[in-house]
Amino acid sequence: PAESDLEAIRVELFDDEVESLSAFDPLTGEVIRKLPRFTFYPKSHYVTPRETLIEAMEGIKVELQERLEYLRTQNKLVEAQRLEQRTRFDLEMMLELGYCNGIENYSRYLSGRPSGAPPPTLFDYLPADALLVIDESHVSVPQVGAMYKGDRSRKETLVEYGFRLPSALDNRPMRFDEWEAISPQTIFVSATPGNYEAEHAGRVVEQVVRPTGLVDPQIEIRPALTQVDDLLSEIHKRTALEERVLVTTLTKRMSEDLTDYLSDHGVRVRYLHSDIDTVERVEIIRDLRLGTFDVLVGINLLREGLDMPEVSLVAILDADKEGFLRSDRSLIQTIGRAARNLNGRAILYADRITGSMERAIGETERRRDKQLAF
Repeated sequence: PAESDLEAIRVELFDDEVESLSAFDPLTGEVIRKLPRFTFYPKSHYVTPRETLIEAMEGIKVELQERLEYLRTQNKLVEAQRLEQRTRFDLEMMLELGYCNGIENYSRYLSGRPSGAPPPTLFDYLPADALLVIDESHVSVPQVGAMYKGDRSRKETLVEYGFRLPSALDNRPMRFDEWEAISPQTIFVSATPGNYEAEHAGRVVEQVVRPTGLVDPQIEIRPALTQVDDLLSEIHKRTALEERVLVTTLTKRMSEDLTDYLSDHGVRVRYLHSDIDTVERVEIIRDLRLGTFDVLVGINLLREGLDMPEVSLVAILDADKEGFLRSDRSLIQTIGRAARNLNGRAILYADRITGSMERAIGETERRRDKQLAF
């Protein structure tokens, strides 16, 4: 049944009469219990009443006709044929079965919304006095705007080539301005708030002191010219104490070369890159904590939400190259990965001090002073 992964239902028949029902373990086949009766619920629920569905289909037919005329006047005959075939098949499915694959693309008709209206979301169900908490707001808030833009560009291509009707564009995430209009009182939570939060915050509350009593790591700047050899000697110091090291580089190529170099020099090292899926990533981080290896090299993945108390050193290579990977926010986030360890240190390899470095170091020192004073 749809609601359970743990047990399956066996229906035993005598001719066309149900004799008995039993729940059993699908893995072992062992009968768990006999059932006097059982209700099977559908895996997906379509709650649109029949009348609404028929009305919606009429609207879809009208739009289809208009769109086909437009495509033919543009001499897009292949697209017109594709759209007609696909939409008529969907309409047939709706008529016979009450749903079709990709029925969400017709959601504007099914919910009776006008063109361009905001989509229904969970925000519509929040009471007026609700409180919204946005964690890691410096990345979460831009995501809200990005969702709509990403969805829009994909759908426009589908519409242009006759895979979907233009009304499919209304099956979309909220636009940023719609979200702003509907979101209740908000608390933005971030170690490195973005410009949006700074502009919209009524009050800023600082929580600099950690309940664990640990302070932000000490920061050191060393020349970039000898960064790899210097890093190697620092790694040996840390591994002797059974502590772990995170190294962040600028490019995929550099990560791979550095991983090979460290490996050749007897360091137990792994490389975390964007092709690794979430599950594998969690396993790699667990192995680092357990001590299967000592050094983790990455580019932009060693940031928000990685809590590893075993890491006592964060090394940032080429810290003086301006860009989004070395902005003050990125630097503060990366340095913060060493803040879960009593002996946490961050080494920035740079030949000059950029504005981003100055701001990141200044902010970390300011927090560290407060924490130490406390």
